[in-house]
Amino acid sequence: MSLFNSLASKVKILGGCHCGAIRFQVSVSKYEALDCNCSICQKKGILHLIASPEDFELLQGEENLSTYTFNTGIAKHHFCKTCGIHPFYRPRSHPNDYDVNVRCLDGDAMSLFEIVPFNGRHWEENIQQIT
Repeated sequence: MSLFNSLASKVKILGGCHCGAIRFQVSVSKYEALDCNCSICQKKGILHLIASPEDFELLQGEENLSTYTFNTGIAKHHFCKTCGIHPFYRPRSHPNDYDVNVRCLDGDAMSLFEIVPFNGRHWEENIQQIT
């Protein structure tokens, strides 16, 4: 466990899409991100940070978001209409929360995170590990 994972207080980190139209802020207390190997996450390269609604704030760009859904339709995959980047979404595993793409955090924030593999190819058999 890293020093960052043992901190009790939350740190606010800014992030956004590539073109800057979408900006958000997430409060982080545990520096752990999931690397899912399901079909969509693998193609998009998402590193997942689950955040409660209290820990996530969309600062700008709501009008620039578009949404993609597939399969069960529960997950709401948000992406920027301009640059196509997927900075966050509402995941099937935690439909009331936000799933922030750690790769979309500003600066070198990604280097603070421990990356943990998740076998999303077999989602039903493994989802209890993260819920």
